[in-house]
Amino acid sequence: MALINISNLTKEYGNHRVLDNVSLTIEENKIYGLLGRNGAGKTTLLNLITNRIFSSGGKVTIDNEDVVENSNVLGKIYFMTEQDLYPEGMKIKDLFKWTKEFYSNFNMDYALSLSNKFGLNVNKKFKELSTGYSSICKIIITLSSGAEVLLFDEPVLGLDANHRDMFYKELVANYIDKPKTIVLSTHIIEEVSEILEKVIIIKNGEVLGNNEVENLLGEAYLVSGSSERVEEYIKGKKCINIDSMAGFKAATIIGKINDENKMQITDLQLETSKVELQKLFIHLTGEEEVK
Repeated sequence: MALINISNLTKEYGNHRVLDNVSLTIEENKIYGLLGRNGAGKTTLLNLITNRIFSSGGKVTIDNEDVVENSNVLGKIYFMTEQDLYPEGMKIKDLFKWTKEFYSNFNMDYALSLSNKFGLNVNKKFKELSTGYSSICKIIITLSSGAEVLLFDEPVLGLDANHRDMFYKELVANYIDKPKTIVLSTHIIEEVSEILEKVIIIKNGEVLGNNEVENLLGEAYLVSGSSERVEEYIKGKKCINIDSMAGFKAATIIGKINDENKMQITDLQLETSKVELQKLFIHLTGEEEVK
């Protein structure tokens, strides 16, 4: 169990408020997406959860224990950061041993198995790795840590499409094998949308929503068909995106389909489908409505 409670959390740097009175609960044993534009406050929030920086107000607890200078609680969390914080001259296999000194549940056999699967040479020094393989090394250490909470900040930096797909599959397999709390902060939303259970959206240091993915996607829908009929349908509705090709259009609408909408969709011979999480995120974080 690892329930994270964040209460009235604020972080300021001089006159700049990065997080503004944030309160939310991150439930145990769920996979979360932490979404927001650059500078929204995502990394700051993760750093506060792991007590890497001090807050200007509010607090973070894990299983009702304050995280501040609490090694017992912080030992439940492993945080993969964008920064390379490992000893650069240490070989990867020695990094695994070094990590086990801090995380007693670190699974060495699993780490070596993942290294073989991802093609990571454990005899190389960390400083000799490319950007992509540095990310792979950090992913392997995080997944093998045995921690109850795994935090990933832009984990697929430098990874090619094949390695990104491998990571997502391994993350899900790891979660199924032993459920845990996972938070993924990423800009590649379309790739992770299928594995997320809940989404936290941050804009300008404030939480816009903390919701089940299905509930969030239920707040919008896509209509598609001939251009003229789609144009007729979207009149008076909140349309946030239109994709066009020849005489075909697909429009993303904010709102729910009511009986009147259903009749109009049928009359105009249009098709409906779910909206992409990426497009909904763009709207919620400040894109202008399509005119």
